[in-house]
Amino acid sequence: MHIEAPSLSGQPGIRHAFFTRRGGVSDGLYASLNGGLGSQDDAAHVAENRRRMAEHLGVAPSHLVSLYQVHSAEVVVIDGPVALADRPRADAMVTRVPGIALGIATADCGPILFADPIARVIGAAHAGWKGALSGVVASTVEAMERLGSTRKDIVAVLGPTISQSAYEVGNDFRDRFAAEVPGSDIYFAEGDREGHAQFDLPAFIARRLREAGIEAASCLDLCTYADPGRFYSFRRTTHHKEADYGRLISAIALAF
Repeated sequence: MHIEAPSLSGQPGIRHAFFTRRGGVSDGLYASLNGGLGSQDDAAHVAENRRRMAEHLGVAPSHLVSLYQVHSAEVVVIDGPVALADRPRADAMVTRVPGIALGIATADCGPILFADPIARVIGAAHAGWKGALSGVVASTVEAMERLGSTRKDIVAVLGPTISQSAYEVGNDFRDRFAAEVPGSDIYFAEGDREGHAQFDLPAFIARRLREAGIEAASCLDLCTYADPGRFYSFRRTTHHKEADYGRLISAIALAF
């Protein structure tokens, strides 16, 4: 049902999970632990799946907070439960309130969970290529600092993300990175098709974490595209010409 990162599992007062697609009630394309509020899945199934996630994290279902993700660098501070209809339009959130779980939805983009066990501040970020390029990692760290965190004490983990071998992009994409981030060409490998390249999103996110001063950063090295048994993947769904896809939830909470 879920995967834990060793670097977070050992932190006192921190609960987290990179939930897989297993262990839920959804069926068909969404089988089975779909947490995607934006999917076309049965709303009752999504609600039950999210209830199971909240229960695992030790929080009330209403306290599993999600965002209306827009591929930005926007970050919000969460002070309490947020109604699903009132989800902030942002791609990262931070809190120092116990009993609140911060849940990020992904289906190839990078879910990053952050924890400062000393200051008891946590964060969660959705890092697709747009967010990673525009600064969602730095924004999250800065927001944690404003809540009292110290960069040297922050532990960060990148969860299941599409790998370079599965992430084909056009040369215009590559040119944009070259223009905005000097030295970014190392994150691209030549593709099989002319005018295309393979982009290493996990490695680029790792760079952003280093630039943000996060020394205790790690990656689970799990590819969403390559493992249909455990992970949803937007790109795999596109290649298979399926009508929709489920969303994985990665979440972190402070225990009371």
